[in-house]
This record gives sequence, structure tokens and C-alpha cells, in this order.
Amino acid sequence: MRLVGISGSLRAASYNSALLRAAQGMTPDGVELVEGSIRGIPLYDGDVERDQGLPEAVVALKELIADSDGLLLFTPEYNNGVPGVFKNAIDWLSRPASDIDRVFGGRPVAVLGASPGPFGTVMSQAAWLPVLRTLGTAPWFGARMMIPHAGDAFDAEGRLVDENARRRLERFIGGFAEHCRTVAR
Repeated sequence: MRLVGISGSLRAASYNSALLRAAQGMTPDGVELVEGSIRGIPLYDGDVERDQGLPEAVVALKELIADSDGLLLFTPEYNNGVPGVFKNAIDWLSRPASDIDRVFGGRPVAVLGASPGPFGTVMSQAAWLPVLRTLGTAPWFGARMMIPHAGDAFDAEGRLVDENARRRLERFIGGFAEHCRTVAR
């Protein structure tokens, strides 16, 4: 099984990118978690799409997702919502509309995240739900994975050192992989 994880942050020391890397080391046997990237995806512009087609970074990420068994969105939370750069990437990935089913339709998706604030990414995760519904995904609701006070959970090198968070992440990834096995695409 091949899963794709995307961090919704471009910051080099992103807690969500660090969470993705931690998850890569916690996959069950037979499951690979590949990192996709939103880096290089420009602001969505319908004129660019019409005149130049899809940017190379969009095409590459679309194909990575379309060839996967499931998608994990590692979302930051900015001002109690979805980060604009992450939502912008998903907007590009849904173009042209005729590709939505191939890329997202029925695809198992889970949302998780880390934040320096006290509430983890609860608002951002909730804000993703209407987007995932619109795209026709098969969201997994078996668990929630949020890391509040992320500065205490990760060390200076970006390693997840909070043992409770590590256990929860491993269960989350295992549960999502099981969800992917049960969803017929």
C-alpha cells in the first residue's frame, strides 16, 4: 500500500513537515508513506490555467496522489482555519474539474496536524471537511490526531520526542491504513 502525505507548510522547520517525517517511520508492514510537496505551486489563476495549462508542480503532485491508496493532509492552523497556501494547492489539484474524480473521488483521506497553540489544529481540521466532501473523498473519522504545544513535542532537529504523541501517531497511521484497505475505489 502506498500513501501520500502532504505538509501544508512551506516553512523549513515546519512542525507539520516534521510530523509527516515521524509518520513515515511508523507505517505498518507493507505500507509506504511518500511525501508530496506543495512547494512550487503558484497562486491559482484561471487565466494561467487557460493559457498555459497546469504548472509542472501541480501535475506531478496530482499524479502522485492519483497513484496512491490514500492521502494524509498534515495541516497547520492559521488564524483558526486552513492555511491559504495549502488550500490553494488543493484548488489547483482539482483543476480541470474533470480530473476531480481521478485524483480525489472515493480516495481515503485523513487530516492531522501540529500547532504551537493550545488547541492543536482542531479548527483547521474541521475547516477541511467541506472541501473533502466537495471533492468526493472518503474521509477517515476513526481518530483525531492533533499535537498542541508542538514546540514541546518536537526537539530542535524536528524529531517527535513526546512519547504519548508518538503512540497516538502510530495508532492513527495504522488505523488510516486499515481504512484504506476497506475502502473500495
